[in-house]
Amino acid sequence: MRVLVTGHQGYLGTVMVPVLRAEGHDVVGLDSGFFADCVLGKLPGDPPGIAVDLRDVTVEQLAGFDAVIHLAALSNDPLGALHPEITYDINHHASVRLARLAKEAGVRRFLYASTCSVYGAAGEDLVTEDAPLKPITPYAESKVRVEDDVVALADADFTPVFLRNATAFGFSPRLRADIVLNNLVGYAVLTSEVKVLSDGTPWRPLVHAADIASAFATCLAAPTESIHCRAFNIGTEANNLTVADIARAVVDAVPGSRLNITGESGADPRSYRVDFSAAREAIGFRAAWSVPAGAQELYQEYTARGLTSDDFFHRFTRLPHLEKLRDAGILDESMRRIVGAGVTAPA
Repeated sequence: MRVLVTGHQGYLGTVMVPVLRAEGHDVVGLDSGFFADCVLGKLPGDPPGIAVDLRDVTVEQLAGFDAVIHLAALSNDPLGALHPEITYDINHHASVRLARLAKEAGVRRFLYASTCSVYGAAGEDLVTEDAPLKPITPYAESKVRVEDDVVALADADFTPVFLRNATAFGFSPRLRADIVLNNLVGYAVLTSEVKVLSDGTPWRPLVHAADIASAFATCLAAPTESIHCRAFNIGTEANNLTVADIARAVVDAVPGSRLNITGESGADPRSYRVDFSAAREAIGFRAAWSVPAGAQELYQEYTARGLTSDDFFHRFTRLPHLEKLRDAGILDESMRRIVGAGVTAPA
């Protein structure tokens, strides 16, 4: 297939593109480039790409593709809380517009990166794709709105699929440090402390970035009738863990680290355990990575590639990086690139 991947220069896209290419797909990227230089170690080899803000994509740019994989978003709960109107503009309105234009351009499959955080405060029971959606952040709410609106576009010639990814973890050359396992391992490497600000009791489902890539590749190859207008939780029940469990896996992976559950932020209302059986039964997808294996991978990559405190707390954390681009005159207040400005923040 000829596949367009939005957000190909992001955390997940950088892992996904080589997986899709290895499956024989002709991959083209589409990205605003804000995180293109947020690389730890060797610069990855990107596919040919279209440099454009998601809000400005044209139907002509989508012509000739068999499938669109839509990863691009403002992917951060603190960022969404600080700028909810921009989150909805990009994550909701621009995403639905992209799907409409893709359909108009003749794209037959639209694979959307949704999230398990749409379940919100779901409690102790395992939630399936049919569970009530209870988003409690602008980021999660934007994902629910996209699913609702894009469902209406489905027909015999246009197949949307909603992949509700568990919280991602694992190494990517374009790193993110503001997701739970990546953050805890980085903090442990830099400070010898595994610091948990909540009380450690909330449940989190986790999934490795490579497993997310595999799930999308599986959906590209699946028969249309198996995936048409369906939502799939992406992950594995073995990675439904409390934040305290995740932290203990980090202590085991990082030599000399110690656990410190401060509880200073109180109980996190985002708590949910997820049932991932639908993807196994419908398309044969099985996640391969465990949280302990991911913690060990991150420890090895961080230490081998020389992770620094400045990189960890600024370059690889979404909100500080975007604020730095804005303060440098590269982005305006709506998170658009200012004409003529580059995208590399000053050191």
